[in-house]
Amino acid sequence: MAKKRLRPLADDEMTEAQRRVAEAVLSGPRGGLRGPFPALLRKPKLAECARRLSDCIRYDNVLPPPLRELAILIVARHWDAHYAWYAHSTIALDEGLGPAIVDAIAEGEEPDGLGVDEKIVYDFSRELLNKNDLGDATYDAALARFGEAGVVDLTATIGFYCLVAVTLNMLREEVPDDGKRLPDIEPR
Repeated sequence: MAKKRLRPLADDEMTEAQRRVAEAVLSGPRGGLRGPFPALLRKPKLAECARRLSDCIRYDNVLPPPLRELAILIVARHWDAHYAWYAHSTIALDEGLGPAIVDAIAEGEEPDGLGVDEKIVYDFSRELLNKNDLGDATYDAALARFGEAGVVDLTATIGFYCLVAVTLNMLREEVPDDGKRLPDIEPR
């Protein structure tokens, strides 16, 4: 196992600005100082901005929660972000995303039987991540179904969770012993 980086700061090691952000994270809907936040606290202003953006994406997104979580899982698989996968695969299932969809994404496969909205989110997310652009047909389908606010929320979800994924990978954040890691797959 690779050495974990940037251990969490103890209370007595934090500056006042770091403590304020840590308290905001702890008292918010997350209920814990985990994920990218122990690293982001090294830059309190960045951590506060990330907390606010995360809250907006997680709790004020025009996309229904299963679709938001679908996009997050696609990002986690794209970056092989095991901890993000561990956290959000459970949330996705709790929010009603089908287990077969979650399992297929874990394997790097397009799930069978996606609903219309799920297929739009899947195609949009994969295309943006893999091609660094969207074809007009993919964009137009998302725009027609989710509107401008939905397209912006979907794009922001993908972008923010890229930040989360690469931060967690830089940290070498480990999945708890009882948690599920992504399976190893061949690059596509």
